Amino acid sequence: MESFTYLLVEHQIIRTERLILRPITLADAKGMFEYASDEENTRFVFDTHPSIEVTRQKIAEYFVASPIGKYGIELAETGKFIGTIDIRIDPMNRSGCLGYVLNRDYWGQGYMVEAARAILDLAFQTLQLERVYAMHDVRNPTSGKVMQRLGMSYEGTLRKSRYVKEEFVDDAYYAILKEEYSAK
Repeated sequence: MESFTYLLVEHQIIRTERLILRPITLADAKGMFEYASDEENTRFVFDTHPSIEVTRQKIAEYFVASPIGKYGIELAETGKFIGTIDIRIDPMNRSGCLGYVLNRDYWGQGYMVEAARAILDLAFQTLQLERVYAMHDVRNPTSGKVMQRLGMSYEGTLRKSRYVKEEFVDDAYYAILKEEYSAK
């Protein structure tokens, strides 16, 4: 089996019907700042960015410094940067954690499900993972609906599992196993 890192580097650009998943660069700061500066968009996931300079720093620290498994979501037709999706691999347990955020101007159009299906294809077909999981703040059930559309099953809620925006939040966990994915 080839290494997860090698396989992720080999698949750092993924094309779907409407999207291009690709590495994130500082050139994406304007597009990311559009949603990262929007309180409604960041409400359940991370601190709202007060300036484009903060967005540039976050891109450098999180996406550029350690880019493996992290993708920008770009509309294939226009080149518009609309969000991010990533899969963080646990090699010992052959599992991955899926995370995502999408500019709210593009919610409800199936873009996140399309991007996440491409990542699940990568996870199960190429990386041969056994399990992929994701979590969402329980106050954000729309994110859970994305997970359900992906075929993930609810596994439970971790109470006060993260500290976000000066409060502890409960996270609902969902997962899909390789055999469940293959059966779909």
